[in-house]
Amino acid sequence: MTSFMDLALEEARAAGAGGEVPVGCVIVRGGEVIAQAGNRTLAHRDPTAHAEIVAIRRAATFLGTERLDDCDLYVTLEPCAMCAGAVAFARLRRLYYGAADPKGGAVENGVQFFASPTCHHRPEIYGAMAEAEAGELLKSFFQERR
Repeated sequence: MTSFMDLALEEARAAGAGGEVPVGCVIVRGGEVIAQAGNRTLAHRDPTAHAEIVAIRRAATFLGTERLDDCDLYVTLEPCAMCAGAVAFARLRRLYYGAADPKGGAVENGVQFFASPTCHHRPEIYGAMAEAEAGELLKSFFQERR
């Protein structure tokens, strides 16, 4: 059986195959995938087109609301500050992520966005899901470019 994180990994692989940093995201509501995306910063010529942002936009359009409070987000890499902010503003219920990101992450690393007293919404957070596979995708991607 394919898990939601497996689907996010598929999105990450597709993004990597297209030359994007291999990060994938899936948003789930009631056990059903309502949006999915991989990084699209190069394809869209948009520095905000991280997998999480693209998927959140698609989910909001699909549901016809900016509030995704009964939805869960699965992403292969710890979200950056921008994406953590989007998770909070979208009011996502749960955040599941794969590999930690010591350089750019903002959940358990960096600014630890959700631990800030000014953070208005904190999802339930579950890290290190499929961490080895997600990390290997990124490691391989960057090794090939050196």
